[in-house]
Amino acid sequence: MANTQIMGRPGSLGRLPTLKTALAVITGVMMLVDLYFIFMVAPTDSVLGHVQRVFYFHVPIAIMSFLAFFVVFIGSLMYLIKRTPKWDAIAHASAEVGVVFVTLALLTGIIWARPIWNTWWTWEPRLTTTMILWLIYVAYLMVRSYAPSQSKGAIYAAVVGIIGFIDVPIVYYSVVWWRSIHPSPVVGPFAQSDALDGTMALILLYSFITFLFFFAYMVVERMELRNTEEALGRIRFTLRRRGR
Repeated sequence: MANTQIMGRPGSLGRLPTLKTALAVITGVMMLVDLYFIFMVAPTDSVLGHVQRVFYFHVPIAIMSFLAFFVVFIGSLMYLIKRTPKWDAIAHASAEVGVVFVTLALLTGIIWARPIWNTWWTWEPRLTTTMILWLIYVAYLMVRSYAPSQSKGAIYAAVVGIIGFIDVPIVYYSVVWWRSIHPSPVVGPFAQSDALDGTMALILLYSFITFLFFFAYMVVERMELRNTEEALGRIRFTLRRRGR
């Protein structure tokens, strides 16, 4: 009976590896095409030069971090309402992926800032609020790691995930609300209609789609890993009981 339970649970996870493989192949192909578009097709900006190509990575990565934290917000809210482990797993996976994306957004922003602003970092509104966003979701992961129990950690983290999402619109609107040296938005309600020419806009759109697939792949990968960890934990627990 115990053997059936142990072996049956991992079998129910078969869909995730299949989805992960499909996403990995699609993402890999799209990423190669995206790199070709960025470095071979996209026109060189007349003012910023080649450093402007970082923009095709930086903007989609930043938006994907917003998406990740929105998923954390929804997953956390649903977990507090229903207390269903599935929602907690989605929120946890998205938080980890979101931290990766916002870290990459900060790093690509630094790469762009050095030749343009002549400094690696400045405490202007967009950078400062983005750093705060990074700290909030690192704190989210720390709450999960250091909570007295897994169930309490899930509840505490859900609260952090819901409250922390408030900073996402603040990051976006920071260049509108406060005086900032950061460029104006190129996507969203405050985007300038003439900020990009047709080719640049199409390549940026393709980059968004590419990184959306990459985001989905990373979330599925992390959820599969979590399921595997839980399955191994159940096996260890059963083996310890048998050892008695």
